[in-house]
Amino acid sequence: MPPLDLEEDLFPSTPGKIKIERANNYAMNRSFHRCFTSTTTMFLWVLLLIALTASYLSIQTSVDSATRYTSGDRTVIGGRHWEKQVRSSAQISRFHGMSVLVTGAAGFVGSHVALALKKRGDGVVGVDNFNNYYDPSLKNARRDLLQSHNVFIVEGDINDARVLAKLFDVVAFTHVMHLAAQAGVRYAMENPHSYVNSNIAGLVTLLEQCKSADPQPAVVWASSSSVYGLNEKTPFSESDRTDQPASLYAATKKAGEAITHTYNHIYGLSITGLRFFTVYGPWGRPDMAYFSFTQDIRQGKPITIYRGKNRVDLARDFTYIDDIVKGCVAALDSSGKSTGSGGKKRGPAPYRIYNLGNTAPVTVPTMVSLLEKYLKKKARKHVVTMLGNGDVPFTHANISLAQRELGYKPTTDLATGLKKFVRWYVSYYIEDHGMPVYD
Repeated sequence: MPPLDLEEDLFPSTPGKIKIERANNYAMNRSFHRCFTSTTTMFLWVLLLIALTASYLSIQTSVDSATRYTSGDRTVIGGRHWEKQVRSSAQISRFHGMSVLVTGAAGFVGSHVALALKKRGDGVVGVDNFNNYYDPSLKNARRDLLQSHNVFIVEGDINDARVLAKLFDVVAFTHVMHLAAQAGVRYAMENPHSYVNSNIAGLVTLLEQCKSADPQPAVVWASSSSVYGLNEKTPFSESDRTDQPASLYAATKKAGEAITHTYNHIYGLSITGLRFFTVYGPWGRPDMAYFSFTQDIRQGKPITIYRGKNRVDLARDFTYIDDIVKGCVAALDSSGKSTGSGGKKRGPAPYRIYNLGNTAPVTVPTMVSLLEKYLKKKARKHVVTMLGNGDVPFTHANISLAQRELGYKPTTDLATGLKKFVRWYVSYYIEDHGMPVYD
C-alpha cells in the first residue's frame, strides 16, 4: 500500500488554482499548528515548573516559619528549631528535678513561678497567648526576662489542643503549673465569654491532654479566693461553703474546682488547687487596684475608693508575690504522682485545695496611705459606695492547712511589699529619671 499523502488526504484533488491555494493555506496552517503546539507544550511545562516551584516554596515556607521569628521575637509552633528551644528550656539541671509546663508564663504569677523553678534547676517551658486584656508590652518584657534565663515561652492558646499535643510530644512533662486564666472581677460584665473560654474551656482542654499523656503529669492550678463569694464567716477556710459566687469570675473558678475533681476521680490525675488571695508585687497586673492607684497618683489623677455598706472600708488579704511563689513551688514538690496512663486510672490520686494568703487583711485606705508615703504624693480620692459588680467587702485567709501540709509561711507584710513594688515601678517606667520617690 503506497504511503499516505497527508496533504492529498486533507485536501482531495481539485482542479487548478483552488488546489494550489488550499495547499498553500495548509502549509501556513501546518506551520502555525506546529508553532502553536510547541508554544502550548512550552506553556504547559512553564506552568508545571511554576507549580513545582510554588509547592517547594510553600513547603520551605512551612519549614522556615517554624524556625523564623516574627515581630516581637515570637516563634511559630513546630519545626526543628522550635523543638530544640523547647527541649533546651525543659532541660533539668538538678538531681531529682522536674520538667514543668507553666501556662500563663508571661503573666504576673506565671513569670515569677517559672523563674523560681528555673533558678533552682528544674526544666521549665512556658505557654501564653499574650492577649491584650492589659498592655501586652508588660507581658513581652516578662518574656524577655525569662528568655535571659533560658526559659522559652511558646506563644499559643491553651484552647488549642494541637499546641498542647505538640508540647507533650516533645517533652514528657512531670508537672503542669496551670496559671493561665482570664482574670479580673469587673471585666466579666464587659466580656463574659472570655472567662468561660479561658477558665472553663481552656482548663478542660488542658486536662484532656494531661489525662491522655503517658505518663500523666501532676497538675497544680490557680483557683481563687473569690470562690468564697458571699460567705461571711472569717477567716475563709478550705472547708467553708463555696456555692455563693459573687461574680462570673468566681463562678468559673468554682466550676474549675468541680471539673478538676472530676478528672482526678475518673482519670487518676494528681491535682492541687491553690486559692490565691490578692497577689501583688513587682511585675504585677496593671488592672489591680494597687497598680492603677500608683499610676494615677503619680500622674495626679483622682482614684476611686470603694466602700461597703454602712461606710465600711473594704479590706483585702494582700499577699506578696514571693510568698505566693513559695506556696506554688511547695505544692509542686508535694503533689504526688498521677495514677493513670493514656486516660486509664489505676488507683486513687491526690486531690488537694489550699488557701495561699497573708492572713493579715488591710483596708484599702491603708494601702493608699502607704502608696502616698512611698510616692511622696497625696492622692486625689473619690470615695463611693461599692457597686454590685462582683466585688466582695473583705477577704481573709485561714492558711493553717497550707502551713501544716506545704510548710507555707508568708513573710512579707504590705508595707514592705508595696515599697518593693514602688521601687520596681519607678525603675520599670523610668518616670523619675533615677530620682528617688520613696524612703
